[in-house]
Amino acid sequence: MEQEEIKDNTSLNFQGAAENGSQSDNSRPLRAPECAFGTRQTQNDKHSLTESRFMSAPDIKYMKRALKLSLKGEGFVNPNPLVGAVIVKNGRIIGEGYHQQFGGPHAEINALKNCTENPEGATMYVTLEPCCHFGKTPPCCDALIAAKISKVVCALKDPNGTVAGKGFLKLQEAGIEVIFGVLENEAKKTNEIFIKYITTNQPFVLLKSAMTLDGKTAAVSGSSKWISSEKSRMYVQKLRHRFSSVMVGVNTVVKDDPELTARIKGGRNPLKVVIDGKLSIPMNAKILAGEKVVIFTSFNANEEKIKRLNGLGAKVIKLPNANGKISLKAVMIELGKQNIDSVLIEGGGILNSHALNEGVVDKLITFIAPKLIGGASAPTFFSGTGIEEIKDALKLKHTRIAKIGEDIIIESDFLN
Repeated sequence: MEQEEIKDNTSLNFQGAAENGSQSDNSRPLRAPECAFGTRQTQNDKHSLTESRFMSAPDIKYMKRALKLSLKGEGFVNPNPLVGAVIVKNGRIIGEGYHQQFGGPHAEINALKNCTENPEGATMYVTLEPCCHFGKTPPCCDALIAAKISKVVCALKDPNGTVAGKGFLKLQEAGIEVIFGVLENEAKKTNEIFIKYITTNQPFVLLKSAMTLDGKTAAVSGSSKWISSEKSRMYVQKLRHRFSSVMVGVNTVVKDDPELTARIKGGRNPLKVVIDGKLSIPMNAKILAGEKVVIFTSFNANEEKIKRLNGLGAKVIKLPNANGKISLKAVMIELGKQNIDSVLIEGGGILNSHALNEGVVDKLITFIAPKLIGGASAPTFFSGTGIEEIKDALKLKHTRIAKIGEDIIIESDFLN
């Protein structure tokens, strides 16, 4: 099987592809219809995308550039989407930009500001439909119209059903040609977190695990530092920066006493989420020494300890406790209400099994190290009672494989 190698700690960015190298990706074969055609929204048919159009090499080239630019916003724009924009005039890039931070100017505005010459008559390549409403910033459509952009080539229609297509329509009514669907699949991958959150009001959930070649996450003694390579661990730091929150169970807090910070230059620390039904978290846990901690516990948790935890800056949320377990579906709903668009699960076998059994996981990333541990009692990343029949096994799709340092990284989506 063909696979790629991640060099210089390059992030996969959830697309299974590094800048250099090949990949094994069953989800996005390079089929001609996906790579050669977009759709044109014409003024004669404002509410549908029906007229096919051949995508030129420049269309693909400039949209790839816009997608690459959008990734610079990772970790800084949540819960907004990642967006990049490139302005082209007479075959030359005259301006480009990306959405840099939540509440800041959108990619289109930054691209216009960075223009080296008058953008009148130019084409803008943008990875997401320009907005046409007032939010934290004015509508991008108005700026494009004012700048006399002649054509907008877009990868992805806004997945928010209440606004989808309205930006295109406004541009059309101003006489701007609109092309939609250029590298759409790549754009969906780039913004899978945003798409899940904006369409369900619940966070996108990635479960991360590291194991040996024989499927063990620790030795029989409990020793687990380190199973994965240094490059794999650095990649996890990037994931923590990218995701709005990182979740562990209280057993991981007791056993490993993690800090759960993003230890990369300029990295943003995620919200730390602890699942603790009995509120047994140690008061001196490192996770409580930092900022942004939320603990989910049961209604019968000790009120005095809740007050003490509140005094340390932790937020304690009580949820129904069924059979001794906190419902992770209820947790995800609650996190969505708090504008948390993504959750990185870094728990042990118990939390992992609860998450998988409840069906809250959207994607799985597994680091497999070229090591053997053995031992019937050595833990695995999916514990619990297990699934009795192979026909009932959890189904995965879109599996991608890459090499990172000494390890193999496997990324798969769930058939939710």
